[in-house]
Amino acid sequence: MDLTTMSYEVRDGVAHVRFTNPDGANAVSPAFSRDLRAVTLEVQLSDTVRAVSVTAEGKVFCAGGDLKLFHAAGDGLPHLAGDMLTDYHGGIYRMNRTPKPYVAGIRGAAGGAGLSLASAFDLVVCGESAKFTMAYTRAGVTPDGTSTYFLARHIGLRRALDLTLTNRVLSATEAEAWGLVNRVVPDDEVDAATADMALSLAEGAAGALGQAKRVIYQGYEHSLEEAGEIEAATIVEAMGTPDGREGIAAFAEKRSPKFG
Repeated sequence: MDLTTMSYEVRDGVAHVRFTNPDGANAVSPAFSRDLRAVTLEVQLSDTVRAVSVTAEGKVFCAGGDLKLFHAAGDGLPHLAGDMLTDYHGGIYRMNRTPKPYVAGIRGAAGGAGLSLASAFDLVVCGESAKFTMAYTRAGVTPDGTSTYFLARHIGLRRALDLTLTNRVLSATEAEAWGLVNRVVPDDEVDAATADMALSLAEGAAGALGQAKRVIYQGYEHSLEEAGEIEAATIVEAMGTPDGREGIAAFAEKRSPKFG
């Protein structure tokens, strides 16, 4: 991959993605969006990647859209934004549909499209100094980055409206209390905690984790009966897999499972 705004490395079954434009606040741009789509495709197609860790260099995880670049585009901005969002949203769609868990490690600010991206991860670790704000309407525009899909599902409709309409800044502790993030750790432990969480997932039953991710997201969209039927079909299938048989045997034999 020819990446310009992020790096990609696979170690021990974990794809380590790192945003590498700290001087530009890791802002969302056409280049960032192309890179996101490229790395998510690589994760999807890889036979060795079982989980993904996403962190960022610098003091800002992602400041949202590159407003200076947008301003410079002048009358061409709608065309630029449309092309950019095809890549940006395409990467997020693939994150969600790929049966490999994505874990974000957020240090510093996640604003606008950066907050939208944060809401799309399966699990989120953040530092104590992390701050979250939507900021779209302050710039006279509306949300993107699939936040209108994920945000209310994580924190509720009224809170999503609060963040979007008032542009309030949410602290790390508030974000954890609201359900936007899963863990809050000291700032200097964010990268390690994110990598550790991704590694623990990579060492688990990949098939079961991927199917569990799928049914959780699907269950939110279906009726009770439909969700139950999907669950039944999925667990029956899982019980017939090598990982399923090993996991059950390990539990019965009071030992740690050895998943393939």
